Amino acid sequence: MGKRPLIGVTASARGSRIPWLFNRLALRRAGAEAVRLTAEEVPRFDRLDGLVVGGGDDIEPARYGSEIEPMVKIDPNRDELELAALDWAERCCRPVLGICRGSQMINVHRGGTLHTDIHAVYVAAPRLRTVLPRKDVRVEPRTRLQAILGTSALRVNALHHQSVARLGRGVQVAARDLWGIVQAIEVPDGPFLVGVQWHPEFLLLDRGQQRLFRALTVAAAAGRVHDAATLEAESGGWFRR
Repeated sequence: MGKRPLIGVTASARGSRIPWLFNRLALRRAGAEAVRLTAEEVPRFDRLDGLVVGGGDDIEPARYGSEIEPMVKIDPNRDELELAALDWAERCCRPVLGICRGSQMINVHRGGTLHTDIHAVYVAAPRLRTVLPRKDVRVEPRTRLQAILGTSALRVNALHHQSVARLGRGVQVAARDLWGIVQAIEVPDGPFLVGVQWHPEFLLLDRGQQRLFRALTVAAAAGRVHDAATLEAESGGWFRR
């Protein structure tokens, strides 16, 4: 059996241990190995087969043309790490799954913007904050997300107060909640690039949600095989993994 794909999972340098452990478990169950990426040390992107941009603190508002609001916790060093990681993934055609903040970062990386406070825009939406699946979401038809999950109706958790506003380059909406808030995005052109506003790593008993990690793992493994075949062909057959 071949070596498991290695997936980098971005996280804050301080804290964020629980989401990291759940992501690691989810990837392990999907057939991949995970490595934690933080801004404390320079990461080796070249050894990765794929990427999870994880949840955490807000993205610095200046990065998408907004103003910093009082009492908003940000992590500029992590922003730099994730933007560099997404640059690498785009350049090297590596698959990416964005989770909560990670979904927002995918959009920002591609020139999009965010609502810094969804409740100032979607005033009728309830202030829901829970790791339990309490939010109803509708998946757009004929999207990659629908094909992965195998359904158009979801019930997910909610731990966010920001969301995607103006879509970035090549980004399309893959799901919304009942109040119209963007709950998932994807980039249909190119390799696997999907972002979800909820936390699938916490939904361990939901097979559909765990298929997100499996889809990422399959895409990562396929990319590695393609890279090996290309390198072997270009080297005249001397290369072996």
